Amino acid sequence: ERKRFYQNVSISQGEGGFEINLDHRKLKTPQAKLFTVPSEALAIAVATEWDSQKDTIKFYTMHLTTLCNTALDNPTQRNKTQLIRAAVKFLETDTLCYRVDEPPALAELQKNEWDPVVAWAEKRYNVTIGSSTSILGPNIPASTKETFISHLASYNMWALQGIEFVITQLKSLILSMGLIDRHITVEKAVLLSRLEEEYQIRRWGNVEWAHDYDLCELRARTAAGTLFVHLCSESSTVKHKLLQD
Repeated sequence: ERKRFYQNVSISQGEGGFEINLDHRKLKTPQAKLFTVPSEALAIAVATEWDSQKDTIKFYTMHLTTLCNTALDNPTQRNKTQLIRAAVKFLETDTLCYRVDEPPALAELQKNEWDPVVAWAEKRYNVTIGSSTSILGPNIPASTKETFISHLASYNMWALQGIEFVITQLKSLILSMGLIDRHITVEKAVLLSRLEEEYQIRRWGNVEWAHDYDLCELRARTAAGTLFVHLCSESSTVKHKLLQD
């Protein structure tokens, strides 16, 4: 944390996009690049993060700022193809594809809650995914992976950074695409990603503050990542719809 050193936050349009101003200073990335984002809506969202900081700047609460820094600095130096393949690789260990035999109540819960989302994804993308109780997981067809690679290629580099971030939070490509395609809500996606944990909590109880904190944090990160993807997508229709919402 760092003491808040500015009074006012504003945005302005520059040559490369929209910039964030902290009083009269231009915001910079960790690698000292000018902090410039591709859309006005995203700039407003980032500016809101900075403006909402109180006496100290809590960087760990500023998920949109962090995602923008990652997109601008690209610290891992990955290209678009590498980002897409990293995202699709999650399909091999997707949470929704790994099922249990025991206890029967949890197996039934997984079937009832996860099967409809998997079925939606198979129909939406015209692919075969399936599920398995084997520790090795299901055998995902190569054609399914290629379809997702092709679909993700339609997103720009900024949006892909956000997609990978959401996938990492939910441990699921299927849930992430359902969320980004507006098929499910953030709350629903987070609940489905934590299905086994929530089942155990209902059965055995929970450490009150720890569970609530983890749940709120996961929701915040997932929501920020999804918003980031939508605000970075090239479709003006999506941007307009989000601004109306």
